[in-house]
Amino acid sequence: ILIFICCIVVLFIFHFQIGNVEEPQIFKDGDVMLGGILVLQVTNCIGHGQVNFNSAFCLLLKNSLNLMDFQLAQAMLFAIAEINNSSDILPGLSLGYKMYDACGSIARAVSGALALANGNEATFVSSETPCTKSAQVQAILGENSSSLCMAIATVIGPFHLPLVSLSHDKAKYPSFFRTISSDFYQSRALAQLVRHFGWTWVGAIRTNDDYGNNGMAAFTETANQLGICLEYSVSFFRTDPEEKILNIVNVIKHSSAKVIVAFMSYMDMNVIIHKLSYHNVSGYQWVGSEGWILHAPTAALDEHHILDGAIGLSIPEAHVRGIEEFMMDVKPLNSSGNQLFTKFWEALFSCEFNSKNNQKRCTGTEDLSDVKNSFTDMSLMPIFNNVYKGVYAVAHALHKILKCNKTCDTNVTLDPSMVRMVSSVPASICSKPCLPGTRKVLQKGKPVCCYDCTPCAEGEISNTTVPSRFWSNAQRVACVKKETEFLSYEEILGKTPIVRWSCMLRHIAFGITFVLCISCVLGKTIVVLMAFRATLPGSNVMKWFGPLQQRLSVIAFTLIQVLICVLWLTISPPFPFKNMELFTYKIIMECAMGSAIGFWAVLGYIGLLAVLCFVLAFLARKLPDNFNEAKFITFSMLIFCAFSVAVEIFAILASSYGLLLCIFVPKCYVILFKPEKNTKKNIMGKSRATLKTNK
Repeated sequence: ILIFICCIVVLFIFHFQIGNVEEPQIFKDGDVMLGGILVLQVTNCIGHGQVNFNSAFCLLLKNSLNLMDFQLAQAMLFAIAEINNSSDILPGLSLGYKMYDACGSIARAVSGALALANGNEATFVSSETPCTKSAQVQAILGENSSSLCMAIATVIGPFHLPLVSLSHDKAKYPSFFRTISSDFYQSRALAQLVRHFGWTWVGAIRTNDDYGNNGMAAFTETANQLGICLEYSVSFFRTDPEEKILNIVNVIKHSSAKVIVAFMSYMDMNVIIHKLSYHNVSGYQWVGSEGWILHAPTAALDEHHILDGAIGLSIPEAHVRGIEEFMMDVKPLNSSGNQLFTKFWEALFSCEFNSKNNQKRCTGTEDLSDVKNSFTDMSLMPIFNNVYKGVYAVAHALHKILKCNKTCDTNVTLDPSMVRMVSSVPASICSKPCLPGTRKVLQKGKPVCCYDCTPCAEGEISNTTVPSRFWSNAQRVACVKKETEFLSYEEILGKTPIVRWSCMLRHIAFGITFVLCISCVLGKTIVVLMAFRATLPGSNVMKWFGPLQQRLSVIAFTLIQVLICVLWLTISPPFPFKNMELFTYKIIMECAMGSAIGFWAVLGYIGLLAVLCFVLAFLARKLPDNFNEAKFITFSMLIFCAFSVAVEIFAILASSYGLLLCIFVPKCYVILFKPEKNTKKNIMGKSRATLKTNK
């Protein structure tokens, strides 16, 4: 587009040099000339004449006048008048001005810029003696439209003519200066503002020009970084066909986002607000750029309260002393032969100089003090201040250039933007936040802001996996320590003194104790069996099975087990082990065997003695019951090889109680309740009787 414009500009240059130069709409001669390009007449500002408003501001638009830029022109004239009356800045020199009307057209804006940059203009002293004089301005104050200013900067940039603009886009040339921060920062601030209120699901509308497209691109980039999702992002221009604008209205109506970010000019905003009002689309939270959020007439147009509660970024509050009084005097806007001022006067006072059809007649002496319209509204004082600062920046630069022989730097410090807030904050999210104990599951084919909430899995809380020693509670909202399960003295299985819960000594104590018990029974059974078997006269076999030998055999059997246990404890002893794999919700405190060889050696030795007991029980199966005690421990010898803790405990208890009930309890019963039977004669007599019967 810009290349095409530049080609047109070449034709304009030849056209201007011939002498057909367009006159500025507002001008005053001076020693140093400043230029201005404003949108004083708004052509095509409300589409193709299809929008029909009834408010006073839109009646002015129908008359194709933009009163806001007339205010900006007044602000520029006020600053020039102050400088001309000052003895501190440019003493002895007067500032003049030339202001061209861009009419909202890029071609007209470029045409005006070229006219201001042209080195000579035609003047006529008489019809016979035409001559030219220098017409180039020292600086141009541009419009607040980004598209217009970028086109102007592209054309006049190579001429190094300073352009001071209210526009916010990034400059392509060093001679382009702003009086306000870049749209890039405004876009980022808007995204942060949206995130501040927790709105993660929003819609976006923008003006289809450099201002809207660049601004929304920066907003979208920052929004993605902040976790904000855009349900839709649409663009239009005020001159677009009505079908396109209606399509945008339908997009808004059928969307679920309750917040709309509008990066638009006030003229485009007026169009979309009218259409939304016509289709009764309301109830949305609007977030706006300064292009329309500060524009009081836009709020006045909103008769259906579409924009109620709208928030956005504003230019810092400012007040220029004396400018309000100067604004009320519109006579400086009148240049000789300027027909535009006549239209401005008629629109300002709602009258006509050539009245027809009983229309109020203008007298030219009307007073603004009794008028209330967009021109008398001072809510745009921050923008007036930017124009005021822009003129003073140029004047100070010229003053320094005239006072020094080298290039002088001009530094302008701008205040940060301010944010205006409303009282209640609506919600605009695609999915409600997941409650504690649930996690996000993204919806297929939708942005990351759209998700379903599902209960957290076991061992998770709110999208977080708990540490291995912890577990999630039933509600999945907190980590709790896993329950540690072990056999304590208070447990039912741990009450008997036979079972002691010490990991290192558990297998050792059981192995030695059990071997001791088995050795005692085994030694006695061997002696009885040999006594009944050694029936030959003169046999001396029993001398090897006396009381001393019995005790030594018990000690020998037990010492072997003690030796095995000492080696086990020395090489690789048992140790406590927290089993977190068996159950996910609790920790099982187990006793790891350490050395598998040591464990099986202890167990194997017990098994060896058990086999001997089983063999002796078989050999002594026909002996009297008083002497055949080995058969009572046969069952316990078969089940002691158990592995799990509970089964092992039951095996130990079964074997132990088997020994007690089968061997020791009958003897205790005789000793305590039948002492008369506790004699050698009774025991031997019963045994002989049983032996004779068997024979």
